[in-house]
Amino acid sequence: MTKQESANQILLDRGSGLLARTARKGKKSAVPGTLASEFITHNEQGLVRVFVAGGSRPGLTKVYEKQAFLLGQEIGRKQYRLDFGLSSKGIMGAVARGVLNAWVELGRSHKIPIHGVTTAEYLALYQSDEILDQVSDIIVAHTLEERKKQLLAADFVIFAPGGVGTLDELVYDCVAMQDGFLPFKPFILFNVEGFFHHLLEFLKDIHLKGFADPIPFIVVDDSFEAGVAFDMMAALYRKTNDREQGFVAVQNLIHDLPYVIEEKRRYPDKSIALILADMAAVSEHGTLVQKKRLKKAVETAYLNKEIERMYDRLGKTGRDTTVVSRKLTRLKRRRGVQ
Repeated sequence: MTKQESANQILLDRGSGLLARTARKGKKSAVPGTLASEFITHNEQGLVRVFVAGGSRPGLTKVYEKQAFLLGQEIGRKQYRLDFGLSSKGIMGAVARGVLNAWVELGRSHKIPIHGVTTAEYLALYQSDEILDQVSDIIVAHTLEERKKQLLAADFVIFAPGGVGTLDELVYDCVAMQDGFLPFKPFILFNVEGFFHHLLEFLKDIHLKGFADPIPFIVVDDSFEAGVAFDMMAALYRKTNDREQGFVAVQNLIHDLPYVIEEKRRYPDKSIALILADMAAVSEHGTLVQKKRLKKAVETAYLNKEIERMYDRLGKTGRDTTVVSRKLTRLKRRRGVQ
């Protein structure tokens, strides 16, 4: 047996070995109204999972890897389980390290909250290391298509900064949900440093031109905002097979998210559940003045966030224009030389 074959065999034998998920026949649709406490209970049974798609490279700016680690910590502290493509490098490795770090902080290092999903070809490329050694559940799919389907069994999906593989995953998932092959579920864009601003504009444009359905991405700019979004989904999001109902629920969450983020920053010791309860109390039992004040505050927070992102995009567009101008100048010079 060669060294590579030996390393592969170690991976195959590690932990609980290779697990194959099979479709649960006769499973009834999920019951609406999943609350935060139920998320934790279901997670103990291995039912609530987060699929994170991201790069196997760290990027040139350290902030991407740092925020990916903090995202992993948020996932671990919420006691969610991570499904990922079994990479210990780059963004994906940072997310996995964050999850494991949080799990140890909770004193639950004996229960590994990570499932790696890969193919036999990719498995052969991996060498055992400190991250992969702690992934006890490895699912080996026969093809990349099957791997994607396995990963989409998660309860919600997060797209972090990455390369063409991440882009391929995002496009595949959007098509699968748009065409009805994937039950409606929340998609989160981990928009660190405005990473996805070009993509968001493009997706809006193809929708406005009539080539695609709108995709209600929950956009968060850092790990703090991601943590707030997790708590809001746990408290408010209702699983449903009704596309329209799910779309409206996510749209409402997107609209309220900036206000809840502002409130959490203003009152760090106040739980998201309490913030949401206060909002619900005003909406249901408040005076007309209180309701109008809350509505205005929520709308203002949403608009402020959108304006903030638009200014960020304008800044990036300016830099893009400069780059294009320089390239054009070089091409003209090259043509002149020839």
